[in-house]
Amino acid sequence: MIVLDVANHLETLAPLAYAEDFDNVGLLVGDKNAKVTGVLVTLDTLETVVDEAIENNCNLIVSFHPIIFKGLKKLTGKSYVERVVMKAIKNDIAIYSMHTALDNALQGVNDMICNQLELSNKRILIPQNATIKKLTTYVPKSEAENLRKALFATGAGSIGNYNDCSFNVEGYGTFNGNEDSNPTIGERGQIHTEEETKITITYAKHLEQKLLKTLFETHSYEEVAYEITTLENKNQNIGIGMVGELKEPMDETTFLGHLKAKMGTPCIRHSAFLNKKVQKVAVLGGSGSFAIQAAKAAGAEAFVTADLKYHDFFQAENNILLADIGHYESEQFTKNLLVAYLTKKIPNFAIILSKTNTNPVKYF
Repeated sequence: MIVLDVANHLETLAPLAYAEDFDNVGLLVGDKNAKVTGVLVTLDTLETVVDEAIENNCNLIVSFHPIIFKGLKKLTGKSYVERVVMKAIKNDIAIYSMHTALDNALQGVNDMICNQLELSNKRILIPQNATIKKLTTYVPKSEAENLRKALFATGAGSIGNYNDCSFNVEGYGTFNGNEDSNPTIGERGQIHTEEETKITITYAKHLEQKLLKTLFETHSYEEVAYEITTLENKNQNIGIGMVGELKEPMDETTFLGHLKAKMGTPCIRHSAFLNKKVQKVAVLGGSGSFAIQAAKAAGAEAFVTADLKYHDFFQAENNILLADIGHYESEQFTKNLLVAYLTKKIPNFAIILSKTNTNPVKYF
């Protein structure tokens, strides 16, 4: 098994195409074709984590947070980021990061929080937009069925329970070659004089590269004419944050006690009590102040997240209980999720849960 095989498994769970634009995800250090001796799963990649990988004969670190977030201009060991990258390279250790790709996955970070809090009736808090695209191309009529089947085989044409792949003669015209034209070159090359068929297929955006590769390999034209459009949609299975419900309503102090116990946090910063029951709860692992209004709009009585600033708490506006449980605490179970997933996908292989506590925040 090579690094790319592990990456493919991870990208089935959380396709990188759905990561936020600002993020840096995927293989950050190492050779995708390197043979894997073992996988160490961690929340953060620090020098001590690299040491742990070496000790356990793991040459692939799967990290939730990316060690390289901003561009590196030098590798001199001056910063902890540079030292981690240098040590990983020196010891032939690859580093792969998932971050917001897993944040936006249906069975990702926020689903794990919901499970810890024993929430049911879960749904995405902020569905991601523009995740469905449509490909339109033209092909000689005799090749249409073959191309259609090849495009279907990539996974395109099926969005949830909806299938869409149509082809029909459009009267697009025929191509009559002359002595100066050579539209199809190579082993498949020939001059087509038959009528063309229009093929239109919808697909999830993370399939785009695979779809285009198949199109170019299957189509007989030297230069394939195609158009891609993005459809306006809100994907209910992809997006940031989640909303769920407690089995029974709790008063606010009981809820915070439940939250503290289930998430293993030593303290919770929260907004003013509203003296009402909590049953519908919104969650967002990591920094989630941007989602306060979405949590209120969803009708949540409480919003569990991290990294709230002083003025963020004013946004509660006597409508919702805001609970900041800490960044590390909100995401700490993510590595357990990844270990369980990879162990199921790659049984009888060394998938190791890092024992290093990477939380930089201490409490007195």
